[in-house]
Amino acid sequence: MTMQRSRGAVSGLLLVLLGVWGAIIPFVGPYFGYAFGVNAPWFFTYDRLWLNILPGIALLLGGLILGPSANRASGGFGAWLALLGGIWFTLGPVISQWWRVGELRAPIGAPLGPRSLQVLEQLGYFYGLGALATALGAFALGRLTVRSVRD
Repeated sequence: MTMQRSRGAVSGLLLVLLGVWGAIIPFVGPYFGYAFGVNAPWFFTYDRLWLNILPGIALLLGGLILGPSANRASGGFGAWLALLGGIWFTLGPVISQWWRVGELRAPIGAPLGPRSLQVLEQLGYFYGLGALATALGAFALGRLTVRSVRD
């Protein structure tokens, strides 16, 4: 069950950075005109909690568990946690349409700014972030399941 600590270090570090990005960008993005739904910085909604903060925390914790792990079981738990956070970043905005209220197109609101920036906002807030985190989590799981000669 033991492995080298470096086995998940890079993936863990990248997952931590993605988790911090995913959890904090809805609050600081409006400072730079990079906003989704509301153009006010540090504006809290429960939609942001469910769609940004919680999956960001899952990525952060998964990366922190995976990064320094010398045990395949704990490293695998961290990778699975990050994988679930990445999947939720990708699927959450679509699933959130079930809890929409009134005339809102989606609970997260519309991306703000010109069309090219709207595409970047959707990728940076949800879909691209989730796809990258899912790929990193899956890559880390794959590396954990293989026993190398050095192990």
